[in-house]
Amino acid sequence: MASVKVYKADGSAGSSKKLNDAIFDVEPNMGLVHQVAVALMNNARQGNAETRTRREVRGGGRKPFAQKGTGRARQGSSREPQMRGGGTVFGPHRRSYRKKVPTKMRRKALCCVLTDRLRNDRLCVLEEFSVDAPKTRPVLEMWKNLAPEGRKTLLVAPASDTALLMSSRNLPGLIVRRAADVNALDVLDSMRVIVLDGALGVLEERLT
Repeated sequence: MASVKVYKADGSAGSSKKLNDAIFDVEPNMGLVHQVAVALMNNARQGNAETRTRREVRGGGRKPFAQKGTGRARQGSSREPQMRGGGTVFGPHRRSYRKKVPTKMRRKALCCVLTDRLRNDRLCVLEEFSVDAPKTRPVLEMWKNLAPEGRKTLLVAPASDTALLMSSRNLPGLIVRRAADVNALDVLDSMRVIVLDGALGVLEERLT
């Protein structure tokens, strides 16, 4: 059975905690993880790139110069693609990059990446931690104690905590997510994962 050490905010380690094997001890499926990660990145794209074709560019109703006698190639409109200020051929247009991913695939991919972080000693559990008011210092000290290397870290909270979110927004390397919202891409994008003790129950209820 998978187990993980429980730490306090000061960095001291406590007793080990048993984890649900259905979440933290699954067979890795990198193909599935890649498919879900690509879909999540596509879903985050806005798809607002837009170019104008020849018919959408303003002007160009008159022939720019005479057909013969100028020594130049004949042109019918100043808004043709080869002319300065003309339309764009095969340019990007507004579109949706969204891809549908079944819920079971999302859950399985999240279990795979959580298992990987646990097996590589990049996942730990933190005893109940909270801040009374938006203050960066206690969150920063906790982060330094549990992740001294200072690399990008994901903090999984059991529920939405406005004070915790506001306390961590000045720390660009620390990302806070609710256990109900965390996905495989969040875990892949972080070198270390810190799960609050109360968030484990939410993850188990969500993923099993």
